[in-house]
Amino acid sequence: MDVNCGDYLQKHTKSAVKQKKVSVSEIDKALNNLFSVRMRLGLFNGDPKKQPFGNIGPDQVCSQKHQDLALEAARSGIVLLKNKENRLPLQRSDSMSLGVIGPNANNASMLLGNYAGPPCKSVTLLQALQSYVNDTRYQAGCDNVTCSVLQIAQAVEVAKVVDHVVLIMGLDQTQEREKFDRVDLVLPGRQQELITTVAQAAKKPVILVILCGGPVDIRFAIEDQNIGSILWAGYPGEAGGMALSEIILGEYNPGGRLPVTWYPQEFTGVPMTDMRMRPEPSTGYPGRTYRFYQGPSVFEYGSGLSYTEYSYKFITVTKELFYLNQSPKSQSDEASDASPRYRPVSDLGAEFCRKGDIAVTLEVRNRGDMEGKHPVLLFVRHAKPSRGNPSKQLVAFQNVELKGGETVEIQLAFNPCDN
Repeated sequence: MDVNCGDYLQKHTKSAVKQKKVSVSEIDKALNNLFSVRMRLGLFNGDPKKQPFGNIGPDQVCSQKHQDLALEAARSGIVLLKNKENRLPLQRSDSMSLGVIGPNANNASMLLGNYAGPPCKSVTLLQALQSYVNDTRYQAGCDNVTCSVLQIAQAVEVAKVVDHVVLIMGLDQTQEREKFDRVDLVLPGRQQELITTVAQAAKKPVILVILCGGPVDIRFAIEDQNIGSILWAGYPGEAGGMALSEIILGEYNPGGRLPVTWYPQEFTGVPMTDMRMRPEPSTGYPGRTYRFYQGPSVFEYGSGLSYTEYSYKFITVTKELFYLNQSPKSQSDEASDASPRYRPVSDLGAEFCRKGDIAVTLEVRNRGDMEGKHPVLLFVRHAKPSRGNPSKQLVAFQNVELKGGETVEIQLAFNPCDN
């Protein structure tokens, strides 16, 4: 943490107060929180090297335990978005041949996002796949992710002769990073042309891997019958290449879920300076985030498939009656958008909030044969939503690890005062 952060805040908040953009109490609260964090981090305890965590060396950073953690984090974050006719995982054999195509395939730095230190190991996705499949052939297909110069002929030649093709596409830090905003949501340059041409030439539907931090509009790939599977890996870190190869070749069952809504290219027509969450039907403003957005999506928040199938069964739900309605709205209220129909649950008092937990007991069953880690997401929505209510809201989640055919009961709880 920057030790001058507090001084910076104090210096630059006077004008904000004068312009009534923020209150004095809000600034005081922010500063108190900042100094509280500093205290907990031990920034006022003297020489950092003499503190309990002041001498963490590379041998501890790159310990086997931490490298295993990096691999598990990469596995858990990878999302299977399409798997037509269960094309994945690939069934390995000694005679199997694999084509790896794409500008993101053989560059370990592509796996790292912003704020990344030097990796303990640098293993590209190509190298990881080669460790599993001896007959692995590689073509970049593009000069880089901007894909202004194509090498389609060479890529097509590989696609025609191998048993399976993996396309490693997406973005990198030249396309999205801190202080660098994207101006559209499609793949850069001629990537789409490369993908569709290679997919058409391949013997079997191809596997498309997307590396990127933000959403991309890949509706063409969803609809293309020559693209059998789509995996999104974000920027999965130093172990991302190994994690992806494990998933592609059936060593690990993917269970990740998308952490953001993937908007279509048309969403770029919404001014990025308009940060309202709620939609405005009268002007066509669609809103933002999964809670309020009312437009078409490429993929919804929380999307994610698995190599197995899971089913849910509600066992019990806490039965509580919450009287949240205000008195009936007057005609003047109807005409005023600023007049809420419901008051905050927290207005019912601290005692209500302390005792207001709602518990859901749920049976989760792995109906397939393959073991997997599965995130169970609990959403709530209003039975009779009024203007301003979210369409739905994530209130609890829990990971479960189940073998094929296994069933488990879990309990998810949430407090309406927290949502």
